[in-house]
Amino acid sequence: MNFYTDSKEWSYLFKNMVDWDAIIPIYYPSFPTEEGFNSKEEVISFFEEILSNTGDWTANKIAPRARKLDSVGSGQLVDGHVQITEPLKELYEEAKNLEIFGLGVSKHYGGLGLPLIVPMIAFGQMNRACISSATQICFFTSIADMIERFGDEASKEKLIPKIVRGEISGSMCLTEPGAGSDVGSLRASATKQADGTYHINGTKIFITNGGGGLGLVLARIKGAPEGLAGISLFLAEEFIDENGTKKSNYKIGKIEEKMGLHGSMTCEVVYENTKAILMGKENEGFQIMLHLMNEARLAVGMQTLGGMEACLHFMRSYAETRTQFGRPLTELPLYKRNLEDYETERDAFRTLIVDTMSHFEFYQYFDMKERTTNDLSDKEQKLYKEAKKIIRRRTPLVKAYGAETYTLFSQRAIQGLGGYGFMQEYDAERLHRDSFGPLLYEGTTQIQALMAMKDLIKVVMKNPQKYFSVLIYTKTVGALFNGKNEFEKKMFELNYEFKKNLAKLLIKCLRPQLDKNLANIEKLFNLKSWQEQKGIESLMMHAETLQQALSYIEVLSILAQHAEKDAPRADLFYRYQRLVQPRLAGIYTDWKLFKHN
Repeated sequence: MNFYTDSKEWSYLFKNMVDWDAIIPIYYPSFPTEEGFNSKEEVISFFEEILSNTGDWTANKIAPRARKLDSVGSGQLVDGHVQITEPLKELYEEAKNLEIFGLGVSKHYGGLGLPLIVPMIAFGQMNRACISSATQICFFTSIADMIERFGDEASKEKLIPKIVRGEISGSMCLTEPGAGSDVGSLRASATKQADGTYHINGTKIFITNGGGGLGLVLARIKGAPEGLAGISLFLAEEFIDENGTKKSNYKIGKIEEKMGLHGSMTCEVVYENTKAILMGKENEGFQIMLHLMNEARLAVGMQTLGGMEACLHFMRSYAETRTQFGRPLTELPLYKRNLEDYETERDAFRTLIVDTMSHFEFYQYFDMKERTTNDLSDKEQKLYKEAKKIIRRRTPLVKAYGAETYTLFSQRAIQGLGGYGFMQEYDAERLHRDSFGPLLYEGTTQIQALMAMKDLIKVVMKNPQKYFSVLIYTKTVGALFNGKNEFEKKMFELNYEFKKNLAKLLIKCLRPQLDKNLANIEKLFNLKSWQEQKGIESLMMHAETLQQALSYIEVLSILAQHAEKDAPRADLFYRYQRLVQPRLAGIYTDWKLFKHN
């Protein structure tokens, strides 16, 4: 089996629906290249060869080991540090030999310097094979990127090559007891020393890969403002050299016993005068960490896609060989209908991921260039601005939609196997246990929904007339003047229906409260009056359904673009439309009938 070459869909999307015309010139400005490539097609073929290799590795090495890793776990705690288990050692050694840790890292530090979308798809393959393994691997590559983007030169030269060689990995240390989603309430402290370093004191919990060797730690310098504004980011090594002796710099308090993701270590990390260096500037830590958090949320989207693929492949493989009532399960009408619907949603979500990663490519590349050389051309500035806008809009949608759907499909996989799905002999129960991780880390679905709602309110309040005018703008006139083809017309209708119902919801929730005698009628015409806390809280009750509707519309829009570009892709557009249009109707009905206090 090969997770890339066995999938016609992945190969098609990679070759045809990634903006290679814009991406390749960034990495290979002219041909022939120093690597010996003579054309865009040769470059794409090289990338596909890499994905074929990772597709083989993930399917035939990682996946068969997943059950053993789940059984023995990630490691044991010895004298305040993690000793990893044999299955995890095997994973790391294989990844090192395949140069997985350096796929997207700059050549200057020993990496391959590939476009981000290549290691991201490889990451998706890893998650299809084993989400625990993929989670451990990603804390090599993401930490290398953060150090390259925000670290000082000494840290870059010292640590990134070690990460590429698989000698050290890292963690993102935010959460504390009592400070989860409310990051601003953290209590970890930092005290500046005479040599310019800092001493960190405090405890972090639920830290994925906390025993990997490096920690990006959020803490508050003594005397800094309360809340998010006073948080700084620090880089701490688990072991430091002191007078030629290796010394423990922070300790792991415990490895959590979790419901799932047994092969990925989740740790309590204890800092006692831990030596660390500042990343960026003082009090800018949360803004820097947001970059990693947003990247991580998109990575979780890719992670959930891998999980969906695993669940549905497992379910279909079982159903094709399991006979009931004289027929394979895949020929029983309801089973067949359900499985086809699940696969439609998986394929539609995959197009959202691939399209988003294409934009994320520009976002990451130009962000790095701006931070290092600050010489973006006008064309690059335009690409960067558009990419930032799209990534900002899609990040909470990708994370929430993917996580919820992955867990749903893992549940359906158990049901699809009947009683066997409940038995540990089969992988369905492990897939289900593991699926709850993405629901929780990097911000729950509810946090993502509130983010999407907040961004939407900002857009609406910039130009409320544009949104509210849809109530008097007829569908017929709009289609006549805006619909240039079948899919544009269909998307106009879908967007019109969404915006019409959204406008009604916004008016219902945000409209200022007027006196019975209308003595304060001027509030109706004061924009600030439409942003009162009570109205915002009323709208918050609809944040999840709003996020769901935004997700469906976003996916439909991408599928419509694909269908216009390639006629056979119309089938997926219409199948997905049939799937989500009743959901949208239900959401609009909820908005209409829900009674606010």
